Amino acid sequence: MESRDGGYDEGYRSCACFWGNKVGSLVTKLVKEISVEGKTVLDAGCGEGKNAVALAKLGARVTAVDCSEIALSNAIRTFGKSGVDWHCGDIKSFVQPDFKFDIVLAYGLLHCLQSVEEILETAKLLKDLTAPGGWNIVCAFNNREQDLTAHPGFSPCLIPHETYMNIYRSWEVEFSSDEDLHETHPHNNIPHSHSMSRLIARKPIQ
Repeated sequence: MESRDGGYDEGYRSCACFWGNKVGSLVTKLVKEISVEGKTVLDAGCGEGKNAVALAKLGARVTAVDCSEIALSNAIRTFGKSGVDWHCGDIKSFVQPDFKFDIVLAYGLLHCLQSVEEILETAKLLKDLTAPGGWNIVCAFNNREQDLTAHPGFSPCLIPHETYMNIYRSWEVEFSSDEDLHETHPHNNIPHSHSMSRLIARKPIQ
């Protein structure tokens, strides 16, 4: 049976800090450029919450959403509440369209969706939820090269890096890359790699 979560729940069950404590590189890059104190943040697909907690510690007001109860349980066990507003569910059914966030994260979310159409719809939603002048951070598998030996049964939805860039063509793209990520997960210790699209983009003020 195909999986859209990468089998991560298995990892979350076996290791209470599956993703470790190191903050995502794009989050680190953004906070070096801007102050996040007082800003509102939506972490869509937050996993075990390391990015959400890091931003909350810097004074941001963070809402973190993930569909995995196990991941969120690990997050609270590891970090406590940490000033983060934790929610379990699908990002599309959770959001309140009238509220706008200053920063929206989609770290590892989009390639777990069911179809290209759903990726495009969800990306549009995340952009719509961003305040004018606000920021999106996206990190997703693309279709260039994927080694899925560490993810048996996982069938991610893969689109070209150029498509991710095109999604943000009307925004100011502050950073983008298409590079390989080499990693080993603690529950199976299988070295593998993913081609990753990463970008930081800012919504026009008008």
